[in-house]
Amino acid sequence: MKVIKFLSITAIVLGLVGYGVYHFGIQFISEKVSETVTTELVDSGQIETVKRVIEQDATLAGYMEEAKAADPSELPFTTKEEATKVLIQKVGVTALNDLRVKAENGTLSQEEVLQEIEGKLTLEEQLALKVIVYQELYK
Repeated sequence: MKVIKFLSITAIVLGLVGYGVYHFGIQFISEKVSETVTTELVDSGQIETVKRVIEQDATLAGYMEEAKAADPSELPFTTKEEATKVLIQKVGVTALNDLRVKAENGTLSQEEVLQEIEGKLTLEEQLALKVIVYQELYK
């Protein structure tokens, strides 16, 4: 009986610790990723390049128009940290990194990357991401 009690308490404690590590780990990773990406874009001056690419691509320009017209009060998240957290939870860190590497190598097109991410997010989450990108680029 003591063994069962000990194992039950140990399992509960380990479960709580695991949940805490998972929750705070994802929050920490999402904050670091969003901070790193923002810093790299600003420091390298690539924001203007990104804006030009968006303006030249009809699909991406349409996304920005959609984001401009969206009502932020109806979105599931409104900060880049929350967006990063949702992406990490729904897509995964490894999958996001793989998409980035394949896009940089040219083995995945922009459309394929967008399809991969859009396939894992709801329409509201997609719109929230568009709004955050719009706010980051055009604020």
